[in-house]
Amino acid sequence: MYKIQANASGTRSIEISDEHLQTISKYSLFDGLVDSNGFVDEPVLDKLKFNVRSLLENTVENDKALLDLCLDVIYNNNMKALGLQNLIALYREWASSHVEENAEAQPTDGE
Repeated sequence: MYKIQANASGTRSIEISDEHLQTISKYSLFDGLVDSNGFVDEPVLDKLKFNVRSLLENTVENDKALLDLCLDVIYNNNMKALGLQNLIALYREWASSHVEENAEAQPTDGE
């Protein structure tokens, strides 16, 4: 379980689980989300919410993991632009560590 700071004063936080991060990876929710300027602001958060809502509306079968991500994180009352920025940073760190773990787990041709 991870915890991200959701506001500038540090009084609000959101708990993030590995399942949440796996769901973000499964649906590639952060791909193309942030513009080339690199700023994460409220319109970027709105864009994420619209993308997730579209996924939920257009899937034949509701994915419980995606619904949990929405309820626990994306539509959390504490989620603001800073929270999303911190979530993206956490996801990048998590993804890079999982790439390394998967590379170590794969046998090489010499084994």
